[in-house]
Amino acid sequence: MDIQLKRGLLDVCVLAAIKNEDSYGYRIIKDIRPYVEISESTLYPILRRLEAAELLTVRIVEHNGRLRKYYRITPSGVGRIEDFKQEWNEIMQIYRFIIREE
Repeated sequence: MDIQLKRGLLDVCVLAAIKNEDSYGYRIIKDIRPYVEISESTLYPILRRLEAAELLTVRIVEHNGRLRKYYRITPSGVGRIEDFKQEWNEIMQIYRFIIREE
């Protein structure tokens, strides 16, 4: 798969994983894994990139004596998911065109 396409898909997957409630790294990985294989070394750069783009925010909470980062989607992040849904419709139209003769 094209690396840029996969990168964009993973970004939206991470946003979708935190759309309904705040979450932290390990839980995000656990929620996404049934659908997409993702590792910590892949996830954390994505989270930093999404934070820099203001698609999510981070808060630090003490949990069992350790600090844990919780991620929350922003309105811009929700908008990115909606944009992706529209883009996906276009991708599916292209896909149907490509396979039409099979």
